[in-house]
Amino acid sequence: MILTRRTFLAAAAAGLAMPQRLWSAMRLESGTFRLDTLSDGHLVLPSSFLFGGLPEEELRPILARHAISGPSQQVPCNVTLLRDGTHTVLFDVGSGPDFMPTAGRLSEALSALEVAPEDVTHVVFTHGHPDHLWGLLDEFDEPVFSGAQHMMGRAEFDYWTDPDTASTIGEARQSFAAGAKRRLEAMADRIALFEDGAAVLPSVTARLTAGHTPGHMAFVIDAPDPVMLAGDAIGNAHVGFERPDWPVPSDQDPELGARTRAGLLDQITADRMVLIGFHLPEGGIGRTERHAGGYRFLTA
Repeated sequence: MILTRRTFLAAAAAGLAMPQRLWSAMRLESGTFRLDTLSDGHLVLPSSFLFGGLPEEELRPILARHAISGPSQQVPCNVTLLRDGTHTVLFDVGSGPDFMPTAGRLSEALSALEVAPEDVTHVVFTHGHPDHLWGLLDEFDEPVFSGAQHMMGRAEFDYWTDPDTASTIGEARQSFAAGAKRRLEAMADRIALFEDGAAVLPSVTARLTAGHTPGHMAFVIDAPDPVMLAGDAIGNAHVGFERPDWPVPSDQDPELGARTRAGLLDQITADRMVLIGFHLPEGGIGRTERHAGGYRFLTA
């Protein structure tokens, strides 16, 4: 399987001397099979959302090794596009225009690859957080990918459409619940639900990876080299790899998320799988290896 990486810069924005990075793509391809990761932009998150409550003495050298500092962090967002000669599949749809001004750039990424919304045959969701789901509808509340079959794990769909979720998810995530419920209810008759272990497409198998959200799904893609599309089950390339066993506040169930993450990294490494992560750097496609009692992420 051939791996290439391309980074594209937009023309300088009005009034700015330097160009803005709009999107980047990495590609895995073999014959008619192609996997691209497309940048939806990035999030700006409080450091406390990523590292709050972690043991400071052990955390400090990890952050130093990765040159991480400051009260907030820029977090990349990588949407995955699969094309196999028959299907054109998006895994998640990005933030759309309503979450953060630094995100919601998927349409530009698709245009650069000359993929139109009507070309997309399937949209498959890992989970219902805003940066993965809120690009579902346009400004008129119409589906962006109107001709596509939309698919989500049943447990995840049920969680976000449950009227009790908004009152139990915690104040910091209440807007997540309201936004997901509105979008999923608007599309309820157009979303096919699936269970853990389902073959959602001929080459794609769902794997329940709960913890980040209650019904988070990863996907094993049957390619010339097996691929684990991990979504947010592995949420960064620093703490998540060096200490996957640490419960982190970005997961809704931190203890379960840590167990899930450790198990995934063990499998990915042992089976020599390609890893795709929504928030991993340099396009999010790479390999893993064991290192210093944990793991490390190796980009192409």
